[in-house]
Amino acid sequence: MTLKQWLENSWLRQHQTKPREITDLVQIVDRDLEDARERHISSDWRFGIAYNAALKLCTILLYAEGYRSERALHHYRTIQALPLILGKGRKDDAQYLDVCRSKCNIVEYDQIGTVSDQDADELIEFCGELKEDVLSWLQKNHPELM
Repeated sequence: MTLKQWLENSWLRQHQTKPREITDLVQIVDRDLEDARERHISSDWRFGIAYNAALKLCTILLYAEGYRSERALHHYRTIQALPLILGKGRKDDAQYLDVCRSKCNIVEYDQIGTVSDQDADELIEFCGELKEDVLSWLQKNHPELM
């Protein structure tokens, strides 16, 4: 599928993105990655904070393309847009982030201690790499938003 088909299915809506929105989202990503690296909080929360950074990076991609996710399945759709925007080679990344989404729901609503320090560190590292890729893509494809 394409983002245009998602729009036709009412999974997305059009969004007029301003450079300030992108700047604000990048600042959130930076804050979240810094906070997630702190060892004095639980691995559950470190993971959740890093997941939020990843979600914001996917949001940047959608916004830059002129869309935002509808409320129903918001996180899921935002994540699943990743390979539609950055290419099919990112499908595994979207699947990984969807697993992270499920883990976050468990540690936030149901059960503590299901995420290890290694899980949190892995997601933090992934987010750092994704941030570089998103910013590079943004500079190449939407420099007016930088």
